[in-house]
Amino acid sequence: MSQYLAIGTPPTDCNIVGCKWVFRVKRHANGSIDRFKAKLVAKGFNQRPGLDYKETFSTVVKLVTIQTVLTIAVMQGWSLRQLDVNNAFLHRHLTEKVYVKQPFGFRNPKHPDYVCCLTKAIYGLK
Repeated sequence: MSQYLAIGTPPTDCNIVGCKWVFRVKRHANGSIDRFKAKLVAKGFNQRPGLDYKETFSTVVKLVTIQTVLTIAVMQGWSLRQLDVNNAFLHRHLTEKVYVKQPFGFRNPKHPDYVCCLTKAIYGLK
């Protein structure tokens, strides 16, 4: 968590974005619990264009790439169940200053007005 956040007092003219924890239970094929996962998600709908972000984008996979992967899988006799495409923007270094509220469970009782300044992107940001 410390690699993503730097905590301090917020500037007076900044937009503070909320955040929340998202919890998920990963299960084996037989239904038994494999592991518990948690991720911190920013409430990106509070971000303002030009202040918290300059542009938005979505990763795009070309149809030719998908066809190539499927062709190789068929030629090699591989069983293909799922194709995951990683989001290129996640964990990238931010060029804008994005401030988020202290996450639940990580709030500093001595400094409740402090905010976190993100150094890398997290889920939910635009």
